[in-house]
Amino acid sequence: MQRLWEDHRLTIIALALALVGFSMSAYVVPEEEQVVRVRTGNPIGVANAVGSDTGPGLYLRAPFVDRLVRIERRLLDLEMTDEEVLSNDQQRLLVDAYARFRITDPIRMVERAGTTDGVRSALEPILNSVLRQELGRRTFQAMLTAERGSALANVRSNLDRQARQYGAEVVDVQITRTDLPEAPLQSAFTRMESDRQREARTIRAGGSRDARIIRAEADAEAARIYAESFGKDAEFYDFYRAMQSYDATFSPENGDAASSIILSPDNEYLQQFRGRR
Repeated sequence: MQRLWEDHRLTIIALALALVGFSMSAYVVPEEEQVVRVRTGNPIGVANAVGSDTGPGLYLRAPFVDRLVRIERRLLDLEMTDEEVLSNDQQRLLVDAYARFRITDPIRMVERAGTTDGVRSALEPILNSVLRQELGRRTFQAMLTAERGSALANVRSNLDRQARQYGAEVVDVQITRTDLPEAPLQSAFTRMESDRQREARTIRAGGSRDARIIRAEADAEAARIYAESFGKDAEFYDFYRAMQSYDATFSPENGDAASSIILSPDNEYLQQFRGRR
């Protein structure tokens, strides 16, 4: 072993240095990443970029000179939670939304934002702004209809236009929640309850009016029929009315059964018991 070392010492040292240099120069780019090579602050190359001819695999760099920036090729999320937005009908809404984007120009991203976190920091206020502008043009009720899809398409288009300057592409924007704040929500419920109660009172008043009209018309029709019927036999009408009066006067249900009424046999009130004069 000693002789081998003495005979091939330079070769072994050279191989060791080459191995160390290769390990420091080589880097692996996996399928889910794109890697930008930066030298003295300037991007000089990219591997496995979206839409490029390069793919994943083994690459070389200048050790101690080149810096690697690894960037996701997969979709990234941008979230907005509990943001208060004023709708066109002056409703204050609490909105949760998210956007999905990917880096399509890694070199521009490194130049403009540095990292994907830098892209998120740049896009968050833009998402907030374009969402406020778009929802501000629409009412709260409109956001519960198909018009919501049109609003989100406009938000995605506007956000994507801004994201391009950071090397990103926005592929989707969705609203996960659109609610009224708790205090205005309770106020809205109270107002809705008052509206329903007012509507119910209106309906009841209309029903009572219609009932009075129907009863009045029915009473008038009944009176007309009675008048026509009794007009054909006046004596029978007198007899019928007398029987009704006797029933109301002498029925135990209409007074104390133990009470007594003393009348003269010649009293006019009793004429139906003895025949008309």
